Amino acid sequence: MIATIYHNPACGTSRNTLELIRHAGIEPTIVEYLKHPPSRSLLIKLIADAGLVPRAALREKGTPYAELGLAAPDLSDDALLDAMIAHPILINRPFVVTPLGTRLCRPSEAVIDILPAFAMPFIKEDGEVVAPRQ
Repeated sequence: MIATIYHNPACGTSRNTLELIRHAGIEPTIVEYLKHPPSRSLLIKLIADAGLVPRAALREKGTPYAELGLAAPDLSDDALLDAMIAHPILINRPFVVTPLGTRLCRPSEAVIDILPAFAMPFIKEDGEVVAPRQ
């Protein structure tokens, strides 16, 4: 199976998601999206394919979210996308794409829905055990 992860190696959730993919026997294509941001059209596709709206794909913590006034409820999807393109740190992570779907993997276990079944439990960085899908 092929998989792509839009990854930030400084993020524990992103690292756990990457290791869950590997635990399932897949070596994904890794896109460090802060170094290689997605195009606007790809970002729109990732968000839509994950069943989200742009606001749901925004990251607040550790970003210029507040300074840019992005909490304003009247901001359009286009305005939010413009902000994410201008400041990729605003894109929540990690997005993962496989033939089984696209997910924003927060929490990291969300990736299990789009991976083949694996038998052994996975242990996250913090020691939490993730049981295999039945």
